[in-house]
Amino acid sequence: MLATPVVVLISSLLVLLAGGIGIAVSLLAVGVIGIEFFSAAPLCNVMATAVWSSTTSWTLSSLPLFVWMGEILFRTKLSEDMFEGLAPWIVRLPGGLLHVNNIGSAIFAAVSGSSAVTAATIGRISLPELKARGYPDRIAVGTLAGSATLGFLIPPSIPMIVYGVGAELSIARLFIAGVVPGLMILAIFMIYTGVWSILNRDIMPKVTERTSLSEKLRRLRRVGPIILLVIGVIGSIYFGIATPTESAAIGVVGALVLSALERTLTWSSFVESVMAAARTTCMIGFIIAAAGFLTVMLAFTKLPIELANWIASLQLSPYTLIGLLTVFYVILGCFLEGISIMILSAAIMVPVVQKAGFDLIWFGIYLVLVIEMALITPPVGFNLFVIQALTKHNMLYIARAAFPFFVLLLFATALITIWPQIVLWLPDLMLNRAKT
Repeated sequence: MLATPVVVLISSLLVLLAGGIGIAVSLLAVGVIGIEFFSAAPLCNVMATAVWSSTTSWTLSSLPLFVWMGEILFRTKLSEDMFEGLAPWIVRLPGGLLHVNNIGSAIFAAVSGSSAVTAATIGRISLPELKARGYPDRIAVGTLAGSATLGFLIPPSIPMIVYGVGAELSIARLFIAGVVPGLMILAIFMIYTGVWSILNRDIMPKVTERTSLSEKLRRLRRVGPIILLVIGVIGSIYFGIATPTESAAIGVVGALVLSALERTLTWSSFVESVMAAARTTCMIGFIIAAAGFLTVMLAFTKLPIELANWIASLQLSPYTLIGLLTVFYVILGCFLEGISIMILSAAIMVPVVQKAGFDLIWFGIYLVLVIEMALITPPVGFNLFVIQALTKHNMLYIARAAFPFFVLLLFATALITIWPQIVLWLPDLMLNRAKT
């Protein structure tokens, strides 16, 4: 009973995607097939209701605001300020200025919500500077490719908003749950960079420059505005001052003020940021609408419940299930971009992992981690395309440079699976504080 509709629907989706059909149109088409052939529900009524309900959630209003905030900051001198402000403080660490990619990406991730924008913003200044100072090109490219994935994990995160809406979870709790894993992965990346530089010190540039404390503090002021913006966006959520939507509005206002102070806010750059945010939001909104219809179709056919019951009947251990899911998502990430994977997972896998006893907040962070792997996995790794445009290297070169960070993300996934409290400790603390 379960096999026939699953085979038909999955085969239809794969055929459509392989034929170059867009993900949103493919999801709509699969939904139509499911309703028509495996359900007695009226197609037009179901589609209209599902599309309307999935795109009119108030929570989704934070999505275009966070996208717009990232687009505004992308057009500022933020990357230049980041390099100048951080360089004197980290140049003498093992790995030296390579940590600008790591730390800079983490800081920008906390206000952009997008991995691609993080890679483009940090990379356009850091890569030329690192090359000019004699840093090996491959490790410079690798650190950027890996650390830019933090744009999806450190809140605000666009995939978390999409998952939270689809799984009907608190966006604030998801955002807070991403903080500790994000800082953990940043630490892992920095440790790897430092160890690599020690083992390859013969090809690393010699550090001769010395900067006085007063000069370090003067330069650090260039990073101050973005730190204040991070505190305003994330701090307002954590301390219960603002909802994610309100914090997104705070972020947009802060980004506009920062852009104006840097004198990069012109009418032209303002219009460009609005149009870019509108295009991205429309693309994501179309996918969300199609996925909403697909979710309703699956509810009518009861496939997720039957799939969950079938997986439960296999009596897999939690570690075995997560291991198999990780392999599945890594393969899926070779062909689909992250938002699509997140939407499909919210529609199909949530009942499965609930049946297996996993916390849905934890599963959301796990999904973000495997999506981060997809960002640096060829042939559809989006970060790889962004860095290719910056460096003109071929895709294979960039993928090889990013591969150690793919392994480190796998390691991080194993850590949060073995110790789920890495993810759940901070949101649980926030929940308990709210109750008291």
